[in-house]
Amino acid sequence: MSQQQDNDDNWLLEDDPAEQANQQAQYKRPWKILIVDDEPDVHTATALAIRNIRYKDRGLELLNAYSAAEAMQVLEQHDDFALILLDVVMETDDAGLRLVQHIREARQISTTRIVLRTGQPGQAPEQEVILNYDINDYKTKTELTVQKLFTTVIASLRAYENLITIEKNRQGLAKILEGAADLYQMVSLKEFASGVLKQISAILDVGTDGILCVESTPDKMGRPQLEILAAAGAYEKLLESGSLENYPQLANAICRALQEKRNIYQHPYDVLCITAQNGREFAVHFTPPWPLDDVERNLLEVFCQRISSAYDNLYLYNQLRHSQEATVVALAALAEFRDTDTGDHVQRVQKLTHAIAAEIRNNGQYLELLTPEFMDMVGMASILHDVGKVGTPDHILFKPGKLDPDERCIMEQHASIGAHILAKSAQMVEGQSYLSLGSEIAGGHHEHFDGNGYPQKLSGQAIPLSARIVAVVDVFDALLNKRPYKEPWALSDTLDYIRSRAGSQFDPVVVTALCTLVEEGRLPIEV
Repeated sequence: MSQQQDNDDNWLLEDDPAEQANQQAQYKRPWKILIVDDEPDVHTATALAIRNIRYKDRGLELLNAYSAAEAMQVLEQHDDFALILLDVVMETDDAGLRLVQHIREARQISTTRIVLRTGQPGQAPEQEVILNYDINDYKTKTELTVQKLFTTVIASLRAYENLITIEKNRQGLAKILEGAADLYQMVSLKEFASGVLKQISAILDVGTDGILCVESTPDKMGRPQLEILAAAGAYEKLLESGSLENYPQLANAICRALQEKRNIYQHPYDVLCITAQNGREFAVHFTPPWPLDDVERNLLEVFCQRISSAYDNLYLYNQLRHSQEATVVALAALAEFRDTDTGDHVQRVQKLTHAIAAEIRNNGQYLELLTPEFMDMVGMASILHDVGKVGTPDHILFKPGKLDPDERCIMEQHASIGAHILAKSAQMVEGQSYLSLGSEIAGGHHEHFDGNGYPQKLSGQAIPLSARIVAVVDVFDALLNKRPYKEPWALSDTLDYIRSRAGSQFDPVVVTALCTLVEEGRLPIEV
């Protein structure tokens, strides 16, 4: 972007305060007032008396209904009236009073101010009406001079504004607490970014065209490079282009917020600046249809603090997760270092394990076991299945021919060794982890479904599901690839062997999932 372009674009962000106030006043929503009366002249007179009233830089939007029934229809389309000027006697002597009950009880609208007006006060005595109906004022039509009508409208708008402020704060804080709790559950940055946009939309109670960016290394001009993490509405196409070149004014607003490290409220270019403890900075742009009021701004300031804490939680979670994965990879590499002929076996096992678990889950089987945590960890944990081979002597591990019974007995000890090592380490981590799943897999992937395997001769569902999956995967991959004691098998022969041992060596559900992936060409590895 050229310097000249920058100067041309900065006009929006550098207006003087008075001009900005005038511009933003044009966007402000008018106060909605509903006039309900069966006399057309009353509508005309009321409109002439109050139509030019302005309160807090907002004008009035007047809607009309000529009966209680018509008012109910209007209320179906609008539930945000600040004031209802309501006649008592219309199609029936108590039509207005029944409408009050409908508004307060059936529609549960409590913030709208209701002022009853009647030309026949004897039909509805004032004290009785005030006590029995949730109204805010009661006037005879002869009382309401232009000045008194002005006073009534302003007082009603002020009361409505205060009630709305309280309600917005209550609802907004509830949404912030609920939304922040959801954000704390997210484990990827882009999922987190999308969650932030949804929560801002909920807090403001509007559909927002939001875009979340993260500041990266500054360019030669010192301007931050913006990576688009999430977008909604009209900005969704930016997820593909990844560039704000066609939105220079928006880019300027975002850069300014990041550079000044503050939120910018300059409708229609509102931008939140969020700084995390690890130094990363995010900018959130959103486009509500009206300039934000003080309540909404204050709620967003609180939300920014919650977002920052939630992101720090996400960052620490990912750091911990990456350190756990690094530990798992190191342990697997230690085993593979001694058993060099397995090559990329553990990487293939990881991919196949995850794919088969996902296929079983998609088929609606073992759902109580295939939890999100299990699905997230089982692939990585599977690479630990042979970690116990670190305890196998070289002359047995590297023997090119068939093992004799004594040698096989020693070789089989690797399952128990791996399970013991990993189980002891897993005790240091609360709940399910890569290590606890790895222990299940290491100790159980040589068990047979019919109970004739080793080391504990477990059978059926007593064998952990993770181990039942890896049992199939381990044999499948070993048969397809060259080993010191055998040449690679053809895919068809390998599948025939796997199928022939379903129900004896292998769980039939796992075998079916593997065969489906092969038949439909959805294997995650090349065969």
